[in-house]
Amino acid sequence: MRVATLSTSVHPGAGSVLSRPAIGANAPLTGMIVQKVLASLDETKAEDVVTIDLRGKTALADDMIIATGRSTVHVGAIADKAIKALKVAGVVAPRVEGLPQCDWVLIDAGDAIVHIFRPEVRQFYNLEKMWGGDRPVEMRLV
Repeated sequence: MRVATLSTSVHPGAGSVLSRPAIGANAPLTGMIVQKVLASLDETKAEDVVTIDLRGKTALADDMIIATGRSTVHVGAIADKAIKALKVAGVVAPRVEGLPQCDWVLIDAGDAIVHIFRPEVRQFYNLEKMWGGDRPVEMRLV
């Protein structure tokens, strides 16, 4: 599976989620969680998988994973497998939203957030654009 990684870290040279050095106490655990989720996405044939490094950008999470399913049934199957993978990785009770409709399923695993979309919904919300780029620098009025 090919995974695109959008690095937004303020640390120069930060690479993909799976190969960057551990930052902070939870980084090894978060890396294991991300690896388990990516493996489950690969097994369920999720499409256009992207990981976004959120360190230094927000306190919501360290990593965001975005994937696409071909239909609501596919999105539901991907989400179910990802939830099971999170539980195997030690996330006791991931918070899940959107599973009944399966247009957009959000799985909050603490330091990792997983979004699984139908193609049209992903294109509409375009989270990669919102979270993938560097934050604008504040301008100072003189």
